Amino acid sequence: MNSMQTDAYLHRLGAARPARPTAEALRDLHLRHLRAVPFENLSIHLGEEIVLAEERLVDKMVGAGRGGFCYELNGAFSALLTALGFRVTLLAGRVYGDEGRLGIPYDHLALRVGTVDGGEWLADVGFGAHSHYPLEFAERGEQADPGGRFRITGAGPDAAGAGGEPGAVAGDLDVLRDGKPQYRLEVRPRVLGDFTAGAWWHSTSPSSHFTQSLVCSRVTEDGGRITLGGRTLTLTAADGAREVRELERDEEVLRVYRERFGIELDRVPVVRTPGSVNRNG
Repeated sequence: MNSMQTDAYLHRLGAARPARPTAEALRDLHLRHLRAVPFENLSIHLGEEIVLAEERLVDKMVGAGRGGFCYELNGAFSALLTALGFRVTLLAGRVYGDEGRLGIPYDHLALRVGTVDGGEWLADVGFGAHSHYPLEFAERGEQADPGGRFRITGAGPDAAGAGGEPGAVAGDLDVLRDGKPQYRLEVRPRVLGDFTAGAWWHSTSPSSHFTQSLVCSRVTEDGGRITLGGRTLTLTAADGAREVRELERDEEVLRVYRERFGIELDRVPVVRTPGSVNRNG
């Protein structure tokens, strides 16, 4: 990223350029990213190509005013943090399913971030509902956060994951939210291109939850969350209270995308069956 792109990215987040890459600066950028850049999978259903290259990701976040899913959001955030002087390592994770089974290899992308004041942090702006602030990477006790109670623990032996792969290996970590495992994290450094197969699987496989539904979601300024799932708008307050309503007219759906997520669309996205032809674009 050049200086102009960095400034444009910070402008979208409503953030000033930090004087130094400190833990406090990281916390501020992390929360602002969750508020400003939505977690969304619209490209899959609009027939848009997902390319894991820094220039393309930054252009999507900044130039097009869009969001994305984990590979895109954390990939772009990594570029921003690196441009600002943070030490960033890409890490691969595998998400726990409803039955406690691990997903595919390169199922998730998260960031290990070092700051000049000596800290190391797990930053993740691409997991949907997760911690609002980075988690201390070396801390093994509970970490309180507006998004829940989090722990990073050494991963113990378990049953084989999806596809028959073995469970934990030395150094793997489990990230838990409110006592429930969210994903298993490897500590080996990765590069963005390593996640290409995972992104392809999630955007094409009938077994991927991203191909089965539409989602656009972000943290709100009061610490709650707003989510548009297809035509269902859900407003979740910071205390957990929820308001759900169906949007019947296309104009309502497009207005929510535009006014609540900053996304300009010329048509309402619909779930696109994997392998089908998108006749609208």
